Amino acid sequence: MLEEHESRAARDAAMANWLEAYGVELVVCAGYMYLLTTAFLDRFPGRIVNVHPSLLPAFPGARPIADALEAGVETTGVTVHVVDEGLDTGPVLRQEPLPIEPRETLVARIHAVEHRLLPEVVGELCAR
Repeated sequence: MLEEHESRAARDAAMANWLEAYGVELVVCAGYMYLLTTAFLDRFPGRIVNVHPSLLPAFPGARPIADALEAGVETTGVTVHVVDEGLDTGPVLRQEPLPIEPRETLVARIHAVEHRLLPEVVGELCAR
């Protein structure tokens, strides 16, 4: 997506313009692996949410499952949080822990929780 624009600022301005043109009130990031600019965040203050496959603040960033495995923790999980300027640092809306074991099914179990938890939280936010 960035390659279509000359900069992050241009990309985020185009996205924000498009979202506002359609009357979007809540922005939901799921698998969007880019930091949003302050200008974008300012156009949707407190109305951008993300799902992340760890119990934040533990293991922020692009490889949280691998990081949890490397750290040898017994429990990881899923977090739905408000997006801010930091890397997975916004206020936590909901978390659900998951045991690491059995490792063979960890990714599938995390995805199952993400696919359930994010719509639940979004539904609650939309009902407000």
